[in-house]
Order: sequence, then C-alpha cells, then structure tokens
Amino acid sequence: MTDDEVLHAYGARAAEYESLLGSVKDMAELDRRRIERWAGGLGGPGLTGPVLDAGCGPGHWTHFLQGQGLDISGVDLVPEFIRSARARFPEVRFRVASLRALDLPDGHHAGVLAWYSLIHFAPTQLPPVLTEFRRILQPQGRLLVGFFEGESGEPFDHAVTTAYYWSVDEMSAMLRDAGFEVLDVETRHDPRRRPHAAIAAIARSEKTK
Repeated sequence: MTDDEVLHAYGARAAEYESLLGSVKDMAELDRRRIERWAGGLGGPGLTGPVLDAGCGPGHWTHFLQGQGLDISGVDLVPEFIRSARARFPEVRFRVASLRALDLPDGHHAGVLAWYSLIHFAPTQLPPVLTEFRRILQPQGRLLVGFFEGESGEPFDHAVTTAYYWSVDEMSAMLRDAGFEVLDVETRHDPRRRPHAAIAAIARSEKTK
C-alpha cells in the first residue's frame, strides 16, 4: 500500500473510525494492560527522553500514555485524525507525518509505540519502517508493536483497506534485522476476531549485526 492509498482510505472514514475505536474504553482490557506495562518499563535507569506514538490515529493511546507520566507525542499520516486528536486532547502534541520518514533526530527517543499502525505496509515496505524506528531510538530504547498474527505477508480485507498478517517468528526476525532484541511476546485469540500479537523489543547498542 502507498501512503496516498492509506491516507485516502482512512481520511474518508476517519469520523466512523473514531466513533467506533477512538477511545481507550473501546479497546480490549488486555491491550490496555499490555501498553500500561510497557510504559512502566520506560522509566528504567539511564532511559530518559520523549516517546512517540507512531500511527496514533485519533490520539487515544497517546493521551492515555501521557496520563501515565510519559513525555509523548503522536504522529499519523491522516490529517483528519490529527485534527481530531488536537481538538480532543489539546494538552498533547500531535503532527502529520509518514512512518517511512519521521523527520526526528537520531537516537533521541526513549520509546516508540506502534500499536496496529504497521498492518498496511506490504512485506517489502515494513523493514525500512522498523529501521526508521531504530534510527530515532536511543540505545536500549523500547519498542512495542501490535499486529494481527497469521501467515507472514498474507493480505486480508481489513475494514478500511488492505492489511497484512505477520507471524511472531517473522516479525521477530525483522525486528532483529532492524537492530532490536526481542524482549517478550504475547498472543491472544479472541472469539470471532483475528488473532492478535504484541512484541516488545529493545534497541541494541549496535544498529546492525
């Protein structure tokens, strides 16, 4: 998927998306706990600096994490989401940006949350995005990725536009190739829903093997 395709698909349905999925209370309780635990790990020794919600949508997780005491900002490709996020959460910083090129300094961030924001990147497009996350993270910076678990690179008809499954093994391998060490993995199979997975990873001191 190109950025333009994703932008137009979500822009056309931004209000609908926000009404259904634009609040933390609309999210699974296990997701909230997972993200909350990850946020707690960002206060470790020697790890200071801002956190990025990459693909923040209407900003609900960004706002939630600010409430956990993080210095966080959100970026999203879709201007409609950013306008809504700024109006709903004026105390939080939001801006429009592509995850392919974040226009942020090297090694500055302590954490990146990518919660189901990578699902529309085709198999050849995803590794450079993970490398971009590693670029902006400090050594030992933390990344949390949420995605749909399945056969790697298999497309499916997402409610908004084409998305892709990833196996835990393949996502873990891509993270290692991008300069991360996998810390832990969680999977969840809810009735009548696609299988979920989340991987927490830490930026290695060296960017490549």
